[in-house]
Amino acid sequence: MNKTQITTVMNVNENEIRVMRIDNEDYISLTDLAKYKNPRDPSDVIKK
Repeated sequence: MNKTQITTVMNVNENEIRVMRIDNEDYISLTDLAKYKNPRDPSDVIKK
């Protein structure tokens, strides 16, 4: 089964956030969102 994939970059508060659509389901990059809070180590934000 072939899946349709579309990737878009949105600019939110001067930060780039990647959004991916796969078969009518949207996925937002949590890492990109976490970079807003901690640009040096976004994984620390996700862990908490």
